Amino acid sequence: MKAARPDRRSDAPLALVPPERRDGVRAALAEAFGAASPTRLSPIAGGVSAQIYRTEVGGRDYLVRLERGRTALRDPERSFACMQAAAHAGIAPRVLHADPASAVAIMEFVHVQPLETFPGGPAALAAEIGRLLARVQRLPTFPAVGDYPTIVERMLAFVRGTGLFAPGLLDPHAEGMARIREAYPWDAAALVSSHNDPNPRNILYDGERLWLIDWETAFRNDPLADIAIVTAEIAVTPELEAALLDDWLGRSPDARTLARLALIRPMTQLYYACLLLMASAQAPRQAPHADLQAPSLAEFRLAVAEGGLSPTGPKVLELLGKMQLAAFLAGVTAPGFEDAMALLRAG
Repeated sequence: MKAARPDRRSDAPLALVPPERRDGVRAALAEAFGAASPTRLSPIAGGVSAQIYRTEVGGRDYLVRLERGRTALRDPERSFACMQAAAHAGIAPRVLHADPASAVAIMEFVHVQPLETFPGGPAALAAEIGRLLARVQRLPTFPAVGDYPTIVERMLAFVRGTGLFAPGLLDPHAEGMARIREAYPWDAAALVSSHNDPNPRNILYDGERLWLIDWETAFRNDPLADIAIVTAEIAVTPELEAALLDDWLGRSPDARTLARLALIRPMTQLYYACLLLMASAQAPRQAPHADLQAPSLAEFRLAVAEGGLSPTGPKVLELLGKMQLAAFLAGVTAPGFEDAMALLRAG
């Protein structure tokens, strides 16, 4: 007697999912929705570290996330646990399914409004993000991955060894990072739960409140790491930075906190640079880059808007990486950086 074949009548929506991932997605959908079947599964563009799909079940929208690969920084066992903790606290969207073995997660879909429409304008947005990050840091402490400065140094050493850049071109970055490492008062006992990537693409506004998404690089870190990242693209003026810090702390920051921020900000920019360049280093190239020329953020956004650059292509990852390298050097040569170094060295 022949064994019964599995029922594949509901597989039509999975046609756009890579064949090797379909069993995991099928099992996830069954776990999350039981007998209900998705009416569609549509890819969402822009995912670099994951394949993302929007699906509809019972007239409601959900998001299906397929993590790509596993590394020390990106491990679904850790990131799914962090995401679920954040979801339970109302910081991330509700999670219906998260299986580290298949690296598939299903969560509620957030219908977003532009951050620019947040009531009260940029200052109110910065303040609300400060409060949101304070809530993240009050979660039970996330698992450790390693010492953040050591992670950044190792990532930089890897990029320098890929041949992506001409010999010596990244020496100033290694020297600058060593100076930060020597002066920054790293306290392993004071580390907190951290998202580690609260950029504007990962902060969603649904018309009523903010959500944090994409927890793949979440782990315990210095309390100022997430704050520093927000100052790079959102709280970009002294006034917005003050709003962010005041509502994160519940008070005005002291001089030592501001000095620590001045040092950890370029560290996070170097981390981003290396993360982007480690990905682009795998692409074929004719010769190492002999310079670090990169567009400004405004020039880059204009090029993407006009269609001259693909938002997720290897060339864009390289340009973004170079932009972060430039931001790092600007940070370690900015007015006040040496004063911040001296203050922290003094203890």
